[in-house]
Amino acid sequence: MTIQPQDRKQTALFVIIALLCLLPVISSPIALILGFTLASIGWVPSQIPLAKLTKKLLAYSIVGLGFGIHLDTAIAVSLENFPLIIGSIIVTLLLGFALTRALKFDAKTGHLIAAGTAICGGSAIAAVAPAIRANSEQAAVALATVFILNSVALFLFPAIGHALSMSQHDFGVWSAIAIHDTSSVVGAASAYGSEALTTATTIKLARALWIIPIALISSMLFSGDSKKITIPYFIFFYCLTIVIAHWLPVGEPVYQLVFEASKRVLVVCLFLIGAGITVQKMKATGAKPLVLGVLLWLVIGSSSLAYILLYTQTQ
Repeated sequence: MTIQPQDRKQTALFVIIALLCLLPVISSPIALILGFTLASIGWVPSQIPLAKLTKKLLAYSIVGLGFGIHLDTAIAVSLENFPLIIGSIIVTLLLGFALTRALKFDAKTGHLIAAGTAICGGSAIAAVAPAIRANSEQAAVALATVFILNSVALFLFPAIGHALSMSQHDFGVWSAIAIHDTSSVVGAASAYGSEALTTATTIKLARALWIIPIALISSMLFSGDSKKITIPYFIFFYCLTIVIAHWLPVGEPVYQLVFEASKRVLVVCLFLIGAGITVQKMKATGAKPLVLGVLLWLVIGSSSLAYILLYTQTQ
């Protein structure tokens, strides 16, 4: 297939902007806006497999982040917030079921949105969809809904955190619980501070481990196929890098370089995610998926925020 000069220009511009996102001058929200802008004006090269590329880069980046997280901290943060992690997952899934029925909305699409809200956005949807035999349209609607709310969260959460004078630790906990995708959690937390990033990444990936049992339970509820569950192996490699950094502290200078590079690659991931969101896709989701997604998000976001603020005040 011959590539036209216009296509070459679009590809060159797209690659240049993606590479610029590796520089510290481009923040996570700006990267998302840049990607969304190119998508809206039709300047995203069709030959670039955005979804596949984003998935791989995100996995590699998260594994790299493990080198910057101390094992003792990871264990302490996960245990400390275990009740909040479990409680938020259960409440979100149950509320999602109730709201889906109240809205007279498609059960599988509603469950996918609830699973994405409860655990880790697109990764959870991708794992649960084949387990409940959801079709491509149901998965696409759930993904679009989650991506839209992720985009809003990237801007909204840091602003709320600063307005409430939240500590970096508390903001990291809140963003990990209330923001869907890992990429947006990391983007929002990194904009807030290094401690927030460490806390948020640790808790978010602890939540992500629940993809497997939730997918199995979903398969039984919808009489799906448990053999088609997609296991996010990058989570286990992330845990492995934390252990390596703990057991081999001599490599600390290299670990820090990998950690910093991983944070910048995550910004590129947000640019690619933005490039996959268009006004047409947002309109195509319709009202009910967004209503369900927003209601779930408001409940889990406000309740987890109240819990964190009240809990920390009693300490």
